[in-house]
Amino acid sequence: MLKSHPCGGLTGKEIGNQVVLCGWVQRKRDHGGVTFIDLRDRSGIVQVVFDPRECGQEVATLAREVGSEWVLKVSGVVHRRPPGTENPRLATGEIEVRAQEATVLNPASPLPFPVRDDVKGVDEILRLKYRYLDLRRPAMRQALELRHRFTKAVRDFMDQQGFWEVETPILWKHTPEGAREFLVPSRLHPGRFFVLPQSPQIAKQLLMVAGVEKYFQIARCLRDEDPRADRQPEFTQIDVEMSFVTADDIYELVEGLLSYALKVAAGRDIPTPFLKMSYQEAMTRYGSDKPDIRFGLLVEDVTDILKESSFRAFSDTVREGGIIRGLFVPGLETLGRKDLAELTELTKRAGAKGLATIPIGDRQQESLVARFLTEKEKEALASRFGSERPGWILLVADQADRVEEAVGLLRLKLARHRKLVPERCSQELAFLWIVDRPLLEWDAREERYVPLHHPFTSPFPEDIPLLEEGVRMLETGRGEKKGSPDHPLRRVRAYAYDIVLNGYEIGGGSIRIHDRSLQELVFRAIELPREEAKRKFGFLLEAFEYGAPPHGGIALGLDRILAVLCDAEQTDPDSGLPYLNIREVIAFPKTSTMADPLTGAPTPVDEKVLKEQHITLVPEVWAKVQQEAGGIGESNE
Repeated sequence: MLKSHPCGGLTGKEIGNQVVLCGWVQRKRDHGGVTFIDLRDRSGIVQVVFDPRECGQEVATLAREVGSEWVLKVSGVVHRRPPGTENPRLATGEIEVRAQEATVLNPASPLPFPVRDDVKGVDEILRLKYRYLDLRRPAMRQALELRHRFTKAVRDFMDQQGFWEVETPILWKHTPEGAREFLVPSRLHPGRFFVLPQSPQIAKQLLMVAGVEKYFQIARCLRDEDPRADRQPEFTQIDVEMSFVTADDIYELVEGLLSYALKVAAGRDIPTPFLKMSYQEAMTRYGSDKPDIRFGLLVEDVTDILKESSFRAFSDTVREGGIIRGLFVPGLETLGRKDLAELTELTKRAGAKGLATIPIGDRQQESLVARFLTEKEKEALASRFGSERPGWILLVADQADRVEEAVGLLRLKLARHRKLVPERCSQELAFLWIVDRPLLEWDAREERYVPLHHPFTSPFPEDIPLLEEGVRMLETGRGEKKGSPDHPLRRVRAYAYDIVLNGYEIGGGSIRIHDRSLQELVFRAIELPREEAKRKFGFLLEAFEYGAPPHGGIALGLDRILAVLCDAEQTDPDSGLPYLNIREVIAFPKTSTMADPLTGAPTPVDEKVLKEQHITLVPEVWAKVQQEAGGIGESNE
């Protein structure tokens, strides 16, 4: 190599040795003719001293002329720094390199932003446009290194457990599994398409049928999703599938994997086994299917207390089948009028009608709602919330799904407002399993049941009779109305599990269906026509007839795990709620609108390319593309 040592790897052991270094100019200081340059490479920074008495006037002049991020090659001798000039913040802070020779390997133009971790004033689009500069920052380099060490630890652990890493296709068959897929036209088969797989789900099930038994993959997944701050069109998951297992086997494997990888890659010890919580408890007590359990603020249901209240917003809601739930916030001084207005707006944004605020203490006159409540109702509320001290009771009354979402968001907002969670999300790691989810949910828009996970998730064995009864009702039109809360299909549990870290879902999986008749029963429950099921999933159904073993698995979101570890949690400026910016742990991500400022993608392509792929754009789109691209073809015939 051009260099003999890494900049950040020099120690006192090299004092007196001749070294050759290569790197970037991090910082330059001129002290009366002697120039000090902090030279940086991937390993860190070392101070290089250019003294004309040691390196000669020509080299000293060169050092004074270099600019930020110029690339240099320096030869010199390692010395101990003079007493009192040591820098304890640097790993190389006790030594310096006294330059003898230097060569400019490449100068750098003026930078669009400084290469340092403080980027608060730098627009993220600018950072992504010059991502190769952004990745030079220490925080970004550390994120990439942690990603490497974490994935290596995953591979080491899975190998020790007897798993094989098997690559699955990137060009795949279109199958309706939930997320929208990217289409890839086939030049050799006009009018036909591959898709980029949103996950290796069906492929890994086929590997179980093939007898692989223990599969894993650091898998790239691609989804054509609508813009969201915490989503990316391409992301990475740790994909796992096993034969002859129960959910308990999956829990034990994943807990062992995360414990090992976190210890090896990040030096973190985490206690196992992880807490398990039912989906129903999570929604009832936390208002979320991915609750943050690092703090209290539990939700209470007060429907029974207020169902006959003289406050019509409460009693009418209950009469219409709704519920009333809320939170207690200690201390009347903790929430002012502005805070309460923001919380009310947050509940409306969640789809609820509004927020009822009831003070416990001396400020009863400030609450319109409190005037309508009897003393007995107030006492019952205070008892339910355990609020013997002054504070605020915040209530939401509406249909169950809206109430759950609203109180869940309120809980997160209040936790940040009251500083109940650490400022750095990596400071405390709270893992949680969510179990016993419903197998299906009612889609009012499509007027049919849809899978909560995917259609290959097995129901609990003891709930299969409910599934059969529900399908009979659908197909005969007898019994409970479709979508009714009492319909048998609403009560079928999925043999599935999600894993949550600090309030973020980082993975999910299930025990799969391996029997053709049960898989066809689920297709009937979601009203997938038999011919359509055969056309889309015929190859999988056929595979089940050739000795498919019981199997199950999970997919862990690598980007989300690393985002927590790298403190990539940010606050949405509109709602004030936290989210994970996974772009901070991906080398070349897209923006939240799924564009790439670095390359300009997605970009138009020449008409010749479109013709080769047998693609014709509709006239309005073609005209817009031509206008934006300055003309890339003469026609669109």
